[in-house]
Amino acid sequence: MQALLYTPEENELRLHLRRVLEQAVPADLRERMLSGERPDSHDKRRWGRIQHEIGYGGYAWPVEFGGHGFNRIQRLIYEQEAARAGAPEMVPWGDRMVAPVLMAFGTPAQRQRFLPRIASMEDYWVQGYSEPQAGSDLASLRMAARRDEDHYIVDGQKIWTTEAQNADWIFCLVRTERTERPHQGISFLLIDMKTPGISVRPIITFDGYHEVNEVWFDRVHVPAENLVGEEGQGWAYAKYLLVEERSAFGSVGFAQREFQRVRELLDQHPDHSHRERVQDLEARFLGLECLLLRFLRARDGDAQPDYVAPHVKILSSELQQDVAELAADVWLEDHPAAPENCAHPMRHFFNMRKSSIFAGTNEIQRNIAANSLLGKEQKHG
Repeated sequence: MQALLYTPEENELRLHLRRVLEQAVPADLRERMLSGERPDSHDKRRWGRIQHEIGYGGYAWPVEFGGHGFNRIQRLIYEQEAARAGAPEMVPWGDRMVAPVLMAFGTPAQRQRFLPRIASMEDYWVQGYSEPQAGSDLASLRMAARRDEDHYIVDGQKIWTTEAQNADWIFCLVRTERTERPHQGISFLLIDMKTPGISVRPIITFDGYHEVNEVWFDRVHVPAENLVGEEGQGWAYAKYLLVEERSAFGSVGFAQREFQRVRELLDQHPDHSHRERVQDLEARFLGLECLLLRFLRARDGDAQPDYVAPHVKILSSELQQDVAELAADVWLEDHPAAPENCAHPMRHFFNMRKSSIFAGTNEIQRNIAANSLLGKEQKHG
């Protein structure tokens, strides 16, 4: 069925990538990932460097920026096949988020400095957006950056900063000016995590992992050359980044991998009681792929159906949660007396509750989609 959704050339690329990636993923890494183990930062750095060595670092980037030049459909195929081959899920904040912003709005010097190190995973990036009073409402952010000759002096706090404890760099939205309109006066800064004045405090989540953090900035001096684009235009750059982030949610190869693992467990018990749930998830995976392909082909054709990216984010995040819930239920049936926090399926279930919150809560995404649809109706009505 999947092959029918793609052109002959795309199916040929899939087979080529399948052969390449099956050989490239180290056996020990493949075994751990396919068994459902969660990758750590070492695993991600290791795979990122291997990926770069085999010529697929920055696989979705234009060739002019040192990438492989895949279009959006080819990128999707690559990510599906990487998941199938047992690769760890990649760190998204570098190659998928800050890199496209640098390509679109950065200076030549910034691109030359940062892009090669992102592609090779020499630098591990994280995102500094959310604050205690500014989550989905990012325009309420308060972290301040004051210009002082050739530096900005940064003070404030970011929260829920995923993997900040492992990061070399963080890209931050900061307030460089107080204005009546909160979306104005926000700028986009690149900050070296080794800069004096930065402290990272762990937040241990309900699943027992140290994945997210508070990051505090106390008179942190950031070179003015690390400002991306124009001062005060950070909101526009953030919107650009968020469309990329939300559309990337549809690449659910790693959820498909987990789903396949659960199906194999259920196949050992032909009389299992989850048949309808399995069939429902199969149909939803196919429906999401059809929607995502429609969106990506439209974007490659320069059409911009703005309302689709929020839908992709909503559907994919809920699908990932439901796969995790099925895996947890199957595990509990075999281990009814075991503590809830002792196994991967339960931890993964708890952790995946976040997927409907980050990158903008699903409630916010529904508002964005509705406003876009209503705007189109009014415009053409």
